[in-house]
Amino acid sequence: MLSVNGNLDVNAAAEGLWVGELALDGSVRPVRGVLSIAQLARRLGLPFIVVPEENAAEAALVAGLEVRVARHLRQVVACLMEREPWPAPPAAAPAPNSDGGADLRDVRGQIVARRALEIAAAGGHNLLFVGPPGSGKSMLAQRLPGILPALDFEEALDCTRIYSVSGLLDRTRLLTRRPFRAPHHTVSTAGLVGGGLGPRPGEISLAHHGVLFLDELLEYPRHVLETLRQPMEDRKITLTRARGTVEYPCAFQLVAAMNPCPCGYHGSALRTCTCSPEGIGKYRSRLSGPLQDRFDLQVEVPGLKYAELRAQPEGEPSESVAARVREARERQRRRFDGRPLLNGRMPGTAVRAHCRLGREAEALLERTVERWGLSVRAIDKVLKVARTVADLEGVDSLDAGHVAEALQYRHLDRGLK
Repeated sequence: MLSVNGNLDVNAAAEGLWVGELALDGSVRPVRGVLSIAQLARRLGLPFIVVPEENAAEAALVAGLEVRVARHLRQVVACLMEREPWPAPPAAAPAPNSDGGADLRDVRGQIVARRALEIAAAGGHNLLFVGPPGSGKSMLAQRLPGILPALDFEEALDCTRIYSVSGLLDRTRLLTRRPFRAPHHTVSTAGLVGGGLGPRPGEISLAHHGVLFLDELLEYPRHVLETLRQPMEDRKITLTRARGTVEYPCAFQLVAAMNPCPCGYHGSALRTCTCSPEGIGKYRSRLSGPLQDRFDLQVEVPGLKYAELRAQPEGEPSESVAARVREARERQRRRFDGRPLLNGRMPGTAVRAHCRLGREAEALLERTVERWGLSVRAIDKVLKVARTVADLEGVDSLDAGHVAEALQYRHLDRGLK
């Protein structure tokens, strides 16, 4: 409008990309999704981007693109007419790396569950904890981010873009910690997988490159849980609405916790279970077979008596476990020619190539498959977990011991215990 009125050269604003909300008083207000817009400007080969001051640090995360700050319409015009220089964008401050003291050393006992958590971290496996209330399921899950490797720069950019689009980003920071999302079991389908008029990212996308924790898994409506199946395989979600279609990434690691029965104490040494076998079966049927199969590790977390709990020494710190996880992931990186592919996400061709079994291990797996009736997907999960167990040991070949350990993490496949 200024150009048409002759107040500004029509070519003054011809280059670059201009983003912001112009208020009635002439001030320029921040908007969502600036990081994605800045990356688009770089891909288009534009020389600069003009953004509101509050979005400038976010846009500056994109290398090779000049960022100019817009505070007020008068200031923008003055800069275009070269009456004053463009303000320099503020530097982006990295988010603190502290995880709030959530360390594995706080977990006493639960050796099997701790081992399963380490395997899940090393191979990117989905993990399900089954146990009575107060056994430490949530405590264990909350400590998974502390043993995962830090985000690399590209992963951090991916996460920051999603939070920017969602309006959840602290605009002065690049996300550096892996997300840990724990939606309540009353979450809607749109809240979990994304949706709305926008549509906007859901919890599975906000957990991209991080952990999605579903506590009290069987309290979630079954139709909500079933929406996870395809995104878990594709690692992306496509949302179609009247306004158009949008695709969001969702390469999350699923960790869930559930009680073994409605009262929570089936098989517990702490209290007597009051549930009937029919009630237990009906309760567990809320978790469909296909979704159950997508958990690589299904681990029982028993309740500990007070004397047992007090007798347990302090657990191994997260720092020591994280070092082994990094080494195991480095072995996987070398195996897959430098690609960031983890054992838990191996395609079928890679499973056949890298999970070959000897005669004894093959016989053990065959006997167990026949006895438990494991599905083809569950068999692949066992092989992938066995591969991660071997990577943690630093060996290339899979033996019966690796397969036996992987099989012990299929708690629900054994039936009601």
